[in-house]
Amino acid sequence: MNKTSSRNASIAFKIFAYALCIFLTVLSILPFLIMFVNATRSTIDIQQHAVSLIPGGYLLKNFDVYTGKTFNPMQGFMNSMIISIGSTALNIYFSTLTAYALVAYNWRARSAFFSVIMGVMMIPAQVTSIGFYQFMYQIGMVNNFLALILPAMAAPATVFFMRQYMVANLPMDLLEAARIDGSREFSTFNRIVLPIMKPAMATQAIFSFVGSWNALFIPLILLTSNKNYTMPIMVSLLKGDIYKTEYGAVYLGLSLTVLPLFVVYFLLSKYIIAGVALGGVKG
Repeated sequence: MNKTSSRNASIAFKIFAYALCIFLTVLSILPFLIMFVNATRSTIDIQQHAVSLIPGGYLLKNFDVYTGKTFNPMQGFMNSMIISIGSTALNIYFSTLTAYALVAYNWRARSAFFSVIMGVMMIPAQVTSIGFYQFMYQIGMVNNFLALILPAMAAPATVFFMRQYMVANLPMDLLEAARIDGSREFSTFNRIVLPIMKPAMATQAIFSFVGSWNALFIPLILLTSNKNYTMPIMVSLLKGDIYKTEYGAVYLGLSLTVLPLFVVYFLLSKYIIAGVALGGVKG
């Protein structure tokens, strides 16, 4: 009787767990589904019935409205790709390199340097935005993509994550063996450390790319030329006053903005899963 009760309780718990996971999955997917559906509907339909799972027939009209503005969506897509890929690459590589310096070497100011990084991580970006704009204006970097790409090299949160991952997963004996064999430090970092750090790099690459792609405030004050606008800026310009906003075009712009983020996630998620599986095997 006890075994039967225990088995029934286990089955009931599994059913509850599966039902909860399915519910949370649907809850996560539903906003994106509504957004894609609204991209095919007219503004009047969206205003009357904001939530609908039935696609409309206004996709081409919404696309005409979206492309009929003073900016070029394809140019905005390329601008966002250049900025996001460039900033993500610099963010991941130099943050990993900084974490390597904090873990692999014993130097006097190492703890103090890490404390400074932790302190900088606590400062909101909005606090420094005015000074950052003034500095970029003085050195002539306004309307220049480098003003949005180069600062990504200094990413305290990524450095912290990389350091924590490196402390747990980077074998110091392997580094010592490479040095004994005559490997130079940059060669050791590029050929040994980076492959080990792939799961952490993939995780942070997703966050970095999403953050850079969705950035609006700093690009909006630095990029004042139409040809330099990014996708989020273009979507924000679609919103007029309450009588002129074409909500179908807005949802279409949001849908086009979100699609690259899905692609990046699906491309990098396999490295995250491989890293979790490898950690489970080690454990």
